[in-house]
Amino acid sequence: MATAGPSAPGPVESLGIVAARAVTLLGDIAIFSVQTLTWMFTRAPAPGTLMPAFYIVGVRSVPVVAITGMFIGMVMAVQMFNQFNALGMATRLGSMINITVVRELGPVLAATMLAGRVGSSMAAELATMRVTEQVDALSCLGAHPLHYLVVPRLLACALLIPLLTVVANFMGIMGGAFICTRLYGVEAHFYWANSAAYVSMWDVGMGCTKAFFFGIAIALIGCHRGLNSQPGAEGVGRSATEAFVASFVAILVLDFFLAIFLLAAHDRFILQGAGRSFL
Repeated sequence: MATAGPSAPGPVESLGIVAARAVTLLGDIAIFSVQTLTWMFTRAPAPGTLMPAFYIVGVRSVPVVAITGMFIGMVMAVQMFNQFNALGMATRLGSMINITVVRELGPVLAATMLAGRVGSSMAAELATMRVTEQVDALSCLGAHPLHYLVVPRLLACALLIPLLTVVANFMGIMGGAFICTRLYGVEAHFYWANSAAYVSMWDVGMGCTKAFFFGIAIALIGCHRGLNSQPGAEGVGRSATEAFVASFVAILVLDFFLAIFLLAAHDRFILQGAGRSFL
């Protein structure tokens, strides 16, 4: 008598399997992050590992980040000019463009570009080392993979992605100013005066703070997916793809929560300052 094969899982069971896998993955990434941070704060990076990571993450990313930032500002100027000009507020374009670039679009889009360029590259490189057993060879030689491979990349991303965000912000501001003042004929003096009145150092610091956490997320996710790659060329490609997708989602989630926290901190700071001035 033939026995029936295993039945396919139902929709509720399939949802439970997906949720269990997601929770397991998040827990694995959390453990990986704690171990990496422990190595980072207890021992200095291995000699000869930090400068190459700085060069790959920082220097080689400047052109793509600069081009991205410049066209962010230019596109915003093109899209917003007609509406502001119809209301007689063309000279206030600078404040709207620059505060949007500095607070949100500069950090988020720069981090997204770096997640594709840096995060995927880290995942593919470490996955190749895992598949070809180079990571096991490092362990046999007494070098811990987290200390030798992950810590330099984490420091490079955490320290340099905020600086790259400043480059993207600057290029976005200059791109928007060029379109508004040269192409659409907005008076340059009032354009920059309104920009200076509405954009403060707090806004710049808010964007750089976001970029710092974005860099940590990109490095940890990329390295985690690389070191946990499946065997074969397909596993390497899948690790790179998963690293970019997960980094992009993490950037959006972090941007939401950091925006809430930083704006609340800013409002509290303003209220405390107003209270002191009143007293």
